[in-house]
Amino acid sequence: MKTRSNDWLVGLTIVITMGLIVAATLFLQQSELGRKRDTATARFRDVGSLQVGNAVVIRGVSAGRVTQIALAPKGWVVVAMELDRATTLPVDPVVLLQASSLFGEWQAMITSRAAVPVNRDVVAQVEDALDAPTGALPGAVLPDIAQLTTVAGGIAGNVASVAERVRTAFNDTAALELRTSIRNFSVLSGDLARAVRAQSRNLDSLALTARVGLADVAASSAALRRTMQRVDTATSTGALEEILAESRVASRNLRLATERFETLSQALAASEANLRGAIGKADTVLGRIERGEGSIGLLVNDPRLYRNADSLLVELRTLVVDVRRDPKRYFSVRVF
Repeated sequence: MKTRSNDWLVGLTIVITMGLIVAATLFLQQSELGRKRDTATARFRDVGSLQVGNAVVIRGVSAGRVTQIALAPKGWVVVAMELDRATTLPVDPVVLLQASSLFGEWQAMITSRAAVPVNRDVVAQVEDALDAPTGALPGAVLPDIAQLTTVAGGIAGNVASVAERVRTAFNDTAALELRTSIRNFSVLSGDLARAVRAQSRNLDSLALTARVGLADVAASSAALRRTMQRVDTATSTGALEEILAESRVASRNLRLATERFETLSQALAASEANLRGAIGKADTVLGRIERGEGSIGLLVNDPRLYRNADSLLVELRTLVVDVRRDPKRYFSVRVF
C-alpha cells in the first residue's frame, strides 16, 4: 500500500510538473488559448532587431504579436502578425518598427500613413513599393536609441569642432577688427541718419510739389467737368446736332473739291504729256537749226547771208534817198 501511494505521488508530481512546463511555455510564447485572432503581413527592407513574439501596438495598446519573420524575394522581409479579432486597423495603415525599451525590446506599431514621422528615410521606406509582396502592408524602421546616440555624438563632435574654430578665429586681432568694424558701423549709422534727415526734407518738398500738382489736377478736373456740362447743354439745345450737320456738309464739299482736284490733276498730267511732246519737237527743230539744216538753219549759221542782207539794206537805203531826191528819174507820170 505504501509503494502504491508513492507511485501515485510521483505520477501526480510528474503531471503537475508537465502542466507547469506547458503553462510556462504558453506564457513565454504569449499564447492565448481559445482567443480568435486575425492575421496580417507587412513588408520591410530591414526589420532591425525585431523578433518573433514581439508585441503589435495600435495607438499605444497591445493588439497582437509577431508570429513569423521570413525573407522574401527581391530583397524584401515579410513579417506575419496575429491581431485580436476585434481590432480595427487605422485608415491607410502602415507598420513602423521601433525600440520599445532601453533593453533591446522592439515592437511593431500600426498607424495611419498621415501619422508617419516627417523623416526622409522613414518616408522613403514607406513609399517604396517596387515589386512589393502582394497584400502586405507598407512598413518602415524608425531610428533606435543607438542610432540616435550615434547621430547625437556626431552632432556633438561637429559642435565641438565649430566651437574650436570659433575660438581660433576670435583671437586678439579678430577682436580688434571686430571693434573697428563696430566703430565703422557706428559712423555709417550716423551718415545714414544724416542722409535720412536730408531725404526727409527732400520728401517734404516733394510732398508740397505733389500737393500743388494734385490741386492743379483738381482744377483741371473741374474745368473738364464744366466743359462736359457745356457739351451736355449744347446737346440738349440741338447745337451739337447743327454742328454735326454742318460738319457733314463741309465733309461733302471737301469730298467734291477732292474729286475736282483729282480731275484737274489728271488734266494737268495730260497737259504735261503734251508739253513734253512740244518741248521734244522744239528741241528737234532747234537741233536742226543748230546743225544748219533748212532755211532758218542756213540763215542762222551762214554769215554770208547776213553780209549780203546788210549790203542789200545799204543799197536799198541809198536807192530810197536817191528816189526822194529825184523821183522823176525813176517814175514817169503822164496826164492825158
